[in-house]
Amino acid sequence: MTDTAPPGPAPVHGFDVRVYYEDTDMAGIVYHANYLKYIERARSDWVREQGLDQNAMRAAGVVFVVRRIECDYLAPARYDDALVVRTQVESMSRVRLVMVQQVVRGDAVLFRARVTAACATLAGRPTRLPEALTP
Repeated sequence: MTDTAPPGPAPVHGFDVRVYYEDTDMAGIVYHANYLKYIERARSDWVREQGLDQNAMRAAGVVFVVRRIECDYLAPARYDDALVVRTQVESMSRVRLVMVQQVVRGDAVLFRARVTAACATLAGRPTRLPEALTP
């Protein structure tokens, strides 16, 4: 199954994040695993903005699953930083969605990831993406 890029540049979704003390490690910088939480929240917000209700999807037996994440930690975020998670669709097929995400502070990119997600049944079998997302 071939992935297709969206026609023209895909819109960028922004999601605001504030760094709290609980997000930081002993050095006072954001603990590495928390970037994955930030980008997950941003993807969930993006899905909601597409008009999809993930609770209704789950009730119908379909969920999104992350298949792969490639990420780079470029610079540290610190307590009380105001961050934005930028999310953009890179490509999609009938069952797979590839998104590029960045965590930024102002103009500085602190973290970037390429996330491959798919739809699956609750039994773990691949299934089609919701119609609202299919190319």
